[in-house]
Amino acid sequence: ATPAAIMAGTGVAAQQGILIKDVQALEVAHRVDTVAFDKTGTLTVGLPQLLSITAVSAESQPQDAAASASDGWLALAASLQTGSEHPLAQAVVQAAQDRHQTLTVPQDVRAVSGYGCEGQVAGRQWLLGSMRWMAQLPLSHATLADAPWAQRAQALQDQGATVSVLVERVIDNLGGAEVTLVPRAVLAFGDEPKPGVQAALAALRARGLRLVMISGDNAGAARAMARRLGLHDDEVHAEVLPGDKSAWVQRLQQGENGQRRVVAFVGDGINDAPALAAADVGLAMANPHGGGTDAAMQAAGITLMRGDVALVGAALEVSRRTVAKIRQNLFWAFAYNAAGIPLAALGYLSPVVAGAAMALSSVSVMANALLLKRWRPAPNAQVPQ
Repeated sequence: ATPAAIMAGTGVAAQQGILIKDVQALEVAHRVDTVAFDKTGTLTVGLPQLLSITAVSAESQPQDAAASASDGWLALAASLQTGSEHPLAQAVVQAAQDRHQTLTVPQDVRAVSGYGCEGQVAGRQWLLGSMRWMAQLPLSHATLADAPWAQRAQALQDQGATVSVLVERVIDNLGGAEVTLVPRAVLAFGDEPKPGVQAALAALRARGLRLVMISGDNAGAARAMARRLGLHDDEVHAEVLPGDKSAWVQRLQQGENGQRRVVAFVGDGINDAPALAAADVGLAMANPHGGGTDAAMQAAGITLMRGDVALVGAALEVSRRTVAKIRQNLFWAFAYNAAGIPLAALGYLSPVVAGAAMALSSVSVMANALLLKRWRPAPNAQVPQ
């Protein structure tokens, strides 16, 4: 009764681009009441574009006089991130290539998880990262709240942009090797929602599911995107470090007033792997534009082979139908035996009839399970022809 339904359910799911690696995930998914999403690459296209780069200071700019200050800092930022697979890094490199900038091979590059990166370009030390990182650094010129460049960055964030800051680490050898961190440029990025994602989220909400977005982006950008997706501000958790996503999933599982919630997490990158493993059901979404998808797939029990958020609802639906078939099969199997065994024991059934009834029970259970093959997801989640 059970294996037949599971085989039929996993088979029809695979036909629709839903690969179920862990059968336990299939059995639990129908009980999910909270779905948490990563933002970049999961709810958005995952191809952010560099919207603007604003020079904070043209001092020591490594560019000829005919070039603008912003172009000089763009070339430096792109050189620093030439080897990175992060979507923001790729956006900077692409913007530099579009402007025909000459890039320099960086040295001693180190990624700072959840914040940015640092390294050496053209003999100078550079840091490039989020405003959250900048708030932890002793920057020069003014306090972070009063600096004009910081106010510019905050205004961009309030408009929904993701902001990074290029900072130079200046070493004064004459002053006893004193180090000063000088902001040089503010970079603003923008991303777009995936087509159909708002309708898919609305369909999940209509099923009575609680929706949550967990993002490492700044609060302004995360909430601006959430509003475009139809999510509420209280459903957004922003500025979450990659290592803290799993802790947020566990917090969602605890629920309010100690009421345990069944949480599904949907992500597409290597930094989502701990959260995918911590969730009751992890759904890894294939993203051809982002790195780390393989790591996410290894950590998740279910893999969505297309970046279509509607497949999340389809995965939960196929789980519900599979579990329903298992229960139906078990009911009919018990019903056949509960009726047939006493009748056979009392002599009301001949061995021939009893044998035929036993075969019929197996056939009916298999036939009921195979009815799952007729299942199709909602039109917006079907495999394109």
